[in-house]
Amino acid sequence: MDNHRLFSSFGKWLALICTKTFTSAVAEAPQDKYTKKLMTSAYLKLFLLAQLQNREGLRHIADDVLCEELQRELGLTSISASQLSRKHKQVDPELLRHVFELLAKRVLAAQGTTAQHHKIKIIDSTTVTLCLQKFKWAEFRKTKAGIKIHMRLAYLDGHEVIPEKATVTVAKRNDRTQMEELVHEPGVTYIFDRGYIDYAVFDRYCRDEIFFVTRLKSNTHIEPREEMDVPAGS
Repeated sequence: MDNHRLFSSFGKWLALICTKTFTSAVAEAPQDKYTKKLMTSAYLKLFLLAQLQNREGLRHIADDVLCEELQRELGLTSISASQLSRKHKQVDPELLRHVFELLAKRVLAAQGTTAQHHKIKIIDSTTVTLCLQKFKWAEFRKTKAGIKIHMRLAYLDGHEVIPEKATVTVAKRNDRTQMEELVHEPGVTYIFDRGYIDYAVFDRYCRDEIFFVTRLKSNTHIEPREEMDVPAGS
């Protein structure tokens, strides 16, 4: 894809994100109070483009700003990797969370009533390893630090899923601590791994008609209440 087609498509994509709600939220946030060059709206556009183009680091992203068409879109003529790094520290992650959750709601709403027949949500976590020397607050092994991202995915028609909600904890925190944030809607079937097992919480789910599917641990005591046939080969 040439630059003209790329930025034409990019502008249409941005229109879904840079809405009046987003620009109002940016205006109310303090991170641009003393900023003269890299405003939050330009920062977001630049990193969204970097995600689309699979940029590997801040220097590659800074090099993108040499493109005149992107300069006009961002209102910048140049930027350095160090400036991008500083902006990372200034931007409130709650603002980005707001954008993420707003977009997820719009996608789900666009599915209409057909998606309501499924009401299936998947929960899983992944660990992101960090340098222990720089992130001592996130220590979880003798030589490593890390954070854990807990993601809730919503099932859509056509066997597709979208990320709907996420929480971030230090890596050594137990998965069960995030159940309150991620599982709470009656009538929905939640699917998650055995790291999230909490039998006391499961009792509450049954009372509240929150359905769930999980793998059992090998030492779990079970009492079959009913047996049902399943199709051969399933």
